[in-house]
Amino acid sequence: MELEFSGEIWHWRGPSPYHFVTVPDDESEELKEAAAMVTYGWGMIPVQARIGATDWKTSLFPKDGRYIVPLKDVVRLGEDLAVGDVVTVTLFVDV
Repeated sequence: MELEFSGEIWHWRGPSPYHFVTVPDDESEELKEAAAMVTYGWGMIPVQARIGATDWKTSLFPKDGRYIVPLKDVVRLGEDLAVGDVVTVTLFVDV
């Protein structure tokens, strides 16, 4: 399964600060349909992700009925991205 969408980068300031992009409703629904085949604990979905020229492996987190994509610092810094930037994300899910 391959999904592409655009979303705004936001920052979680919790005890483990991190940056994320929220997967839109329609794409989250598609992911929910595939989740039973690929999820491992807590509803996490392993994916290969791409922003710009940067590919990385990560896992999507379920949040408020949708999923969120964690952005590693190497991705943000390598693509010169900041909070509030709107990015195009491509996700590859091995179903």
